[in-house]
Amino acid sequence: MAKVILRTEIPNTTAKHGKVRDIYDLGDKMLLVASDRLSAFDVIMKTGIPYKGQVLTQISRFWFEFLAGTVENHLIADEPKRFPKPFCDHPDQLAGRSMLVKKTRVLPIECIVRGYLAGSGWKEYQKQGTVCGIKLPVGLKQCDKLPEPIFTPSTKAEQGQHDENISFEETVKILGKDKAEYIKNKSIEVFKKASACAESKGIILADTKFEWGEIDGRIILIDEVLTPDSSRFWPADKYQPGRDQESFDKQFVRNYLEDIKFNKSGPGVELPEDIVQKTSAKYIDAYERLTGKKFVPAV
Repeated sequence: MAKVILRTEIPNTTAKHGKVRDIYDLGDKMLLVASDRLSAFDVIMKTGIPYKGQVLTQISRFWFEFLAGTVENHLIADEPKRFPKPFCDHPDQLAGRSMLVKKTRVLPIECIVRGYLAGSGWKEYQKQGTVCGIKLPVGLKQCDKLPEPIFTPSTKAEQGQHDENISFEETVKILGKDKAEYIKNKSIEVFKKASACAESKGIILADTKFEWGEIDGRIILIDEVLTPDSSRFWPADKYQPGRDQESFDKQFVRNYLEDIKFNKSGPGVELPEDIVQKTSAKYIDAYERLTGKKFVPAV
């Protein structure tokens, strides 16, 4: 039976617990630990998903390596034996699911890039012919590929609140013209490169969210990158515009919660074993398809 880690407990340390990650502040560095917690509709469920934290971390690591020649990132080490004490003494909790990273000044913008017309973008397009205020060609169907990827930034909301879409002009007001243009252009560049890579593995990258941080005057890629939690991945062989697509994420959980009329607020619920196992298998499938490697649990 897989060991599910909902929360790390490292003696004599203090963590900040987010929706999915436990974050340890080490001065000029941080330790990011991806737990097996699952958040759906911005609510943390009571049941964890086996191996989810390991899969998310290993997918991010794959992309950091793949994009190394394109953009700098914050990763320092991802093996517990290379972590400072006391963290190096707890591989049972940290192996496969943690990253020692550079601490940056996080830019307060969620950098969303959309290559396909899905989700909230499709809903807006049906009403107004736009996505986040950007005019699109008439006659597009649900999940159609867009002529070019579009940059649709949002503000970073506090936990329990929803991000708010903003225009590029508002991004410029928040960050200044040079930084805003850099993260827009770099986000689209990374999205295109990752899309081509995913496509070669039989996966469509429909949209994703990037985060950027500033360190020593440079803007670098931070946080998780191109995972099923931050991106919409679809199997290319089952893609068909005009309908919802199968995806490599927590859709099983969302569907279940819709079926039981979950009110999308308050405490999370216990998830049935079959939903948990199907969701775990989807995450592992995404890892194996993207990386071309078999998933081997770290612990």
